[in-house]
Amino acid sequence: MPPVQQRPALALILRLAAAFVLATLIMLVKYTAGTGVAFGEILFWRASLTVPILGLWLAAQGQLGRLRTQRMPAHVRRAVMGMIGMVMTFGAPLLLPLAESTTLSFTTPIFAVILSALLLHERVGPWRWAAVVAGFLGILIIARPGQTHMPPLGTAVGLGAAFMVALISIQIRDLSRTDEPIAIVFWFSAISSAVYLLGLPFFLTAHSPFQWFLLIAIGVLGCVAQLLLTASLRFGQVASVIVMDYSSLVWATLYGWLVWNQLPPAATWLGAPLIIGAGALIAWREHRLARAQSPLSAANTE
Repeated sequence: MPPVQQRPALALILRLAAAFVLATLIMLVKYTAGTGVAFGEILFWRASLTVPILGLWLAAQGQLGRLRTQRMPAHVRRAVMGMIGMVMTFGAPLLLPLAESTTLSFTTPIFAVILSALLLHERVGPWRWAAVVAGFLGILIIARPGQTHMPPLGTAVGLGAAFMVALISIQIRDLSRTDEPIAIVFWFSAISSAVYLLGLPFFLTAHSPFQWFLLIAIGVLGCVAQLLLTASLRFGQVASVIVMDYSSLVWATLYGWLVWNQLPPAATWLGAPLIIGAGALIAWREHRLARAQSPLSAANTE
């Protein structure tokens, strides 16, 4: 594949859309588990429905060749990390309220900045560092360390999910140098669904029509979220686009109120503007950098 042109503004828009879809997906996973569907089965349907959706769509377009890859071992490594991350990402909201689990996920940019600098050798300038620090301060205001009780297991799972998201983002950006986003998503889903299938007989039970609707919605939204996440990392740097995940706090708070009648404490209303402001700052900075860069100077710019 030819080198991918960096499009920071598009990457940020894609990541914002991904944050909304992913927040909706997580809400549905928590709600579906509450109806009695086993967590293991939810994971299977989340991964497996993506395979026929993408496969049939590409076949109808005569474009199955887009799934070709010369890097299958890298896809297997990405799938292994992705399965661990999926268990933690969907497990944290089952152990914690949505607002708390979302708050823990906001440590991802901290991990991402470190990993992108160490593994991708990306230069992270003061504007992105400032945005990450501002977002972290907002998280501290919301979490109020020492004043709220969060189950240790839920906290550990939430922080583990944040680290895995950062690590997987590095893997996806590396794969995006050679493979299309649709191929990355397809092979992750195919490999992970095959693994989850092995455990399905231990979880599979009869479901009501509404539960089947929820499971199908989880599968479809999971496919859309993965495409958006992967595409955002194709057009933008990890340490930049991942800051847009802060916006998911808005959706988590809204869903927590509408579905479970849970509202976060007053500290959330103080910390949220700081977090959202951090995302706005990074979006503005990336837009300015994109306009200022030229093909000759881009390599020397933040």
